[in-house]
Amino acid sequence: MEVTKKINPNVFREYDVRGVYPTDINEDFAYTFGKAYGTYIKKFDQSECVVGHDNRLSSDSLTNALIEGILSTGIHVVNLGLVTTPMYYYACIKREIPAGVMVTASHNPKDDNGFKFSFDERGNAKGEMIQNFYRFLLKGDYDEDCGLMLFYDVKEDYYKMLLSSVDIKKDCKLRVIVDCGNGTTSLFAPEIYNMIDQDLLVLYGISNANFPHHHPDPAVEDNLKVLKDAVIELKADIGIAFDGDGDRVGFIDEKGRYLSADQFMMIFARDLIPTHENKRVLYDVKCSKALKEEIEKLGGTAIICRTGNSYTKAATRDYNCILGGELSGHLYFRDKFLGFDSGMYAGLRMIEILSKTDRKLSELLDGVNFYYSTPEIKIASTDNKKKEVVEKIKKYCKEYGFQTIDIDGVRVEFDDGWALVRYSNTGPNITARFEGKTEESMNRLKDTFMGMIEKYNG
Repeated sequence: MEVTKKINPNVFREYDVRGVYPTDINEDFAYTFGKAYGTYIKKFDQSECVVGHDNRLSSDSLTNALIEGILSTGIHVVNLGLVTTPMYYYACIKREIPAGVMVTASHNPKDDNGFKFSFDERGNAKGEMIQNFYRFLLKGDYDEDCGLMLFYDVKEDYYKMLLSSVDIKKDCKLRVIVDCGNGTTSLFAPEIYNMIDQDLLVLYGISNANFPHHHPDPAVEDNLKVLKDAVIELKADIGIAFDGDGDRVGFIDEKGRYLSADQFMMIFARDLIPTHENKRVLYDVKCSKALKEEIEKLGGTAIICRTGNSYTKAATRDYNCILGGELSGHLYFRDKFLGFDSGMYAGLRMIEILSKTDRKLSELLDGVNFYYSTPEIKIASTDNKKKEVVEKIKKYCKEYGFQTIDIDGVRVEFDDGWALVRYSNTGPNITARFEGKTEESMNRLKDTFMGMIEKYNG
């Protein structure tokens, strides 16, 4: 097909498809993707798939084109309409249909869009699975048939499942502030959080994909300034924020302080490990050394994994961990939940913990080891250059005999801290993070490795 000649290969990333609308991702692309996808999943004995989309401005038209393409191959489509990504995951489980496409660009800039997709029970496609599909798409050899479309309103079933998976004390009344960032959760979170009978205030709870107040990415502390101020002013017990498609979460404690994901993973680990036989917890290479130390202090087994939702979620399942997560705010509970990432559910679980203790959220981190650390730093590059830069730094570290973890870029371990340099799989960026026992050691590592990045990145 003519459109395959115009496809930017860089939109086929490590664990999804993402690009700028309408430059990289448009309706013609979505239709072609749908035809290729519908034909391809027959190799996995699939006859139907699930499709949902987030609230981005381009998502509705892209979804229509995508579904048209899928139906034209004879594959039946269960259309969810406008949902969060976790609602899409649940629909696949509920309908026992492992194949599906979610139209979303998650936390990317508002003009981006893309697809998260699965072929079978392995979950979201990643790595070579995506590249194999890309090569198949380019061949243009697609089936011609006629599939049927069904509609499934998953909301009621999803709400019931969420509420049945938490046990919040009835006599507890917490003041909770939820920041939906005008993303897809604004259509659902106010409703579900009102069902747990807390003192609730919702910020930016109207769907608006222009994201007029702040970008819906709770892993970036600057995005949560209004939430932090509101927690302090209203003397709230907790602030909870979600990303654009609802699969990630961020927390603010009662003092208005931002909790990084590795910090709130320690809180969940403290809640889960002492009361369960399964004591395995998985985290990604960006997380603090303090998380590993806390897991082991509790008698648990700490498992490190490469970054990326598709990888960490699959590894949490494959290693049979009770809890998994990554610094970007994805969390996977496998005790009384289904193991997929849901920001709304993670927020409910934190409220559950607070409802059963007299301690404040900030006090739930008492006694953990402290390190000085930077947030994740993003350095603009190009999709081709970013890989070259990381490989040069990795080669340098190995030539000098540094202790390295190279499952995802290179994490270099020193006696007084560590440095991580990797390339982003969702955009043309290099990402870095640094941690030290002292502020001086953290800054020394940061200066050294940022200098190397700047040198090689040009």
